[in-house]
Amino acid sequence: MSGNPDYIMEIRKTMPNDLPRVMRIFEIARDFMKSSRNPSQWNDNYPSEELITSDIREGVSYVIVDKSKIVGTFVFREGEESTYSEIDGCWSNDNPYGTIHRIASDGSTKGIADKCLAFCRTKTGNIRIDTHRDNTVMQKWIRRCGFKKCGIIRVSDGTPRDAFQLES
Repeated sequence: MSGNPDYIMEIRKTMPNDLPRVMRIFEIARDFMKSSRNPSQWNDNYPSEELITSDIREGVSYVIVDKSKIVGTFVFREGEESTYSEIDGCWSNDNPYGTIHRIASDGSTKGIADKCLAFCRTKTGNIRIDTHRDNTVMQKWIRRCGFKKCGIIRVSDGTPRDAFQLES
């Protein structure tokens, strides 16, 4: 299957039995963040198993599967995001949108974030995302994909995040 040039990784909703693998991917992602000068965006307990379980229950958690192995995960939530209601800046528009959160990869497969974005764009052309200012890897990807910086939002613990929007 992987020898086929038309082979495409699969994206599906996260199932409860995927939880151990998803948590392992977040562990790998936290280690990567620390090694790439972003030690404080995700502490050792974020995201928590309770949060991921809640995302699974809500049907907003997805996994990316390559050759029957889960290699990435993300959350995509359609509709208003409470942390985005106040912004130091201005959103590009107030049209309905979807939000990408918690993109993480095990590092074994290239293109996880691109695959995530392509999937999300099939749901809506208006997408928002935020990231910690120290997450230069994610910021580089966000800008490469055409997102425009709109300002600064604050997440639930009050810390600032750079906020971006992509319109089709």
